[in-house]
Amino acid sequence: MDFTKAGIILFTQNYTECVDFYGNILELETLHEIDRPGERLTTFMLGDTYLMIETGGVAHDGPKPIECCPTKFRFNVPDVKAASDELRSKGIKVRVVDNSWGTTAEFIDPDGNRCALRSNKGFGV
Repeated sequence: MDFTKAGIILFTQNYTECVDFYGNILELETLHEIDRPGERLTTFMLGDTYLMIETGGVAHDGPKPIECCPTKFRFNVPDVKAASDELRSKGIKVRVVDNSWGTTAEFIDPDGNRCALRSNKGFGV
């Protein structure tokens, strides 16, 4: 197959809050927005892919359990601790975890979708 672009569609209950989270908190670049009767979505650039936020999902109070949502968004960064401090300064609760294979920082979006930062060091080896 000849794919021209890959992406992820995230259905959300708290659409406006999730758009703010991915756009303003995580600072993803907006590719386009649609807001018309029966269709509301915002698409962000996510590296070489895209993340499309749409309505129609179900939020969870706290992190969604794996049984409910077996995915996690992971964003590799040069410095997990510095990026974690930046998220905390924006009001996001972050838990940094040092592992033998690298450092991660766990947090959730407004719908309870699990997200993490991961150190570039050691990735893919």
